[in-house]
Amino acid sequence: MSAEKKLLVLARRDHAEAMRVAAGLTIFGHTVNLIFMDRPVEESAENAANAALLELTDIEPQTTVAAMADDLPLLDAAGLARAFSEADAVLSL
Repeated sequence: MSAEKKLLVLARRDHAEAMRVAAGLTIFGHTVNLIFMDRPVEESAENAANAALLELTDIEPQTTVAAMADDLPLLDAAGLARAFSEADAVLSL
């Protein structure tokens, strides 16, 4: 069995898919961080269900989108760079 990895999922183009992938990666015992980028997450039934998956898997998303700062921790450039440097692998969706 492989060693636990620290994975970073960037939700850039498809927020819903990024949430599903992030939650799924926890099945393998990896530590997963999720960062929403580009724009605020749309309010939809699909995204609400995916947000529930994140909660079940103990993933606490962060964001680089200032408009989401009231709901999630906001990363500045230094925080984003730190997230990259601490990750064993980065997935961009």
